[in-house]
Amino acid sequence: MATPDFIRALRETAGHQLLFLPGVSAVVFDDRGRVLLGRRADTGHWAIVGGIVEPGEQPADCAVREVFEETAVHCEAERIVLVETLRKPVVYANGDQCQFVDVTFRCRAVGGEARVNDDESLEVGWFDLDDLPEMKRFSLMRIEKALADEPTWFRTAATG
Repeated sequence: MATPDFIRALRETAGHQLLFLPGVSAVVFDDRGRVLLGRRADTGHWAIVGGIVEPGEQPADCAVREVFEETAVHCEAERIVLVETLRKPVVYANGDQCQFVDVTFRCRAVGGEARVNDDESLEVGWFDLDDLPEMKRFSLMRIEKALADEPTWFRTAATG
């Protein structure tokens, strides 16, 4: 997976210790109401698009950038759907540990043709909501929240 340069630089001094990082997820819909998904190269699972916010980058801009980098689809961020610190740190095969605070955006596709556009995905495609592939709860919850006409969802210590 593509590790941002600033994280490589941090790892030179931090080693494998836990890094708390800003992340984004993008739930992208097209004009037909389909959702854009990628089958991840690292896990083989279908998922929404996501990535790490670069220093100085706005989270919404990061979501748009990540969607294009991974899928060749141009999109616009419409609203924040969810903000959540992921409960468990991610431990990568090399021993690096990260915990992410995820800001999920509902996005609208405005151009491009969905295709694998980097080495982070095995497949990319548009899916009807009643014909989604098997996915982890992480992606399903974000799709549900993006479809809901509700305020931004967030977790608190009280809601667990």
